Amino acid sequence: MALEPRSPRLAVLIDADNTSAKIADRLFEEIAQLGEASVRRIYGDFTRTALRGWTDILAKHAIIAHQQFAYVTGKNASDIALVIDAMDLMHSGRFEGFCLVSSDSDFTRLAARIREEGLDVFGFGERKTPESFRQACRRFIYTENLLVGATKPGEPAPARDQHAPSAAVPILKKVIAQMDSEDGWVGLGQLGQRLANFASDFDPRSYGCAKLSDLVRKSGGFEIDSSEGRRLKVRLKPEAPARAEGEAPKPRRRRRAPAKSAPKPAA
Repeated sequence: MALEPRSPRLAVLIDADNTSAKIADRLFEEIAQLGEASVRRIYGDFTRTALRGWTDILAKHAIIAHQQFAYVTGKNASDIALVIDAMDLMHSGRFEGFCLVSSDSDFTRLAARIREEGLDVFGFGERKTPESFRQACRRFIYTENLLVGATKPGEPAPARDQHAPSAAVPILKKVIAQMDSEDGWVGLGQLGQRLANFASDFDPRSYGCAKLSDLVRKSGGFEIDSSEGRRLKVRLKPEAPARAEGEAPKPRRRRRAPAKSAPKPAA
């Protein structure tokens, strides 16, 4: 029996000091769509009460904890340990990519260095993550999007910082304009690939949509070709012709009421 091609091997490195344990389940579900989480390590001072949430779920996800005692206030030994391990793993040549889970801009140079080696870097962090780190990753996923719908009964729902679908029109329009298309139609799959290259943190879930196709439909700015047997295509809706300067708007034509028929003479 022939084996299926192996998924890309990924090293998952988690900064516990800057990541909530509540995302753990959805985090590894998301990573499973990118490849195989061959290495799973987390760094922090687990003697702290704030990190107790992680200690309770390490075994569930087979995460190896690297304890870093905070001997001096203000010095982050966890970040240094994570960077050292990342460089060792990168030079081993056993991985196709890395998942860096943190909202800390200190990992910007690490992400850039890994990508210089031709490896993929997928970042996971909160919306407050500085742009420098987000753009250093091939793709950046906001952890708030992982929390939506993940709460248990009785738990407070996470704060949603989502935009309306129409807010995505400008970036979608810009990317479509850069794609070479004679008739204006572009494939949805190609659009998704270009979006990932154009903006590493673009995610339909940030606009309240599960998929890119849902976002395109709900945004209201595009025509969709979903002919049977063909891949989904989209293009910008044609704009209404602009009125010349000083030209008065055309008056609306009033509908005439239907003429009443004359009463028939009595027989």
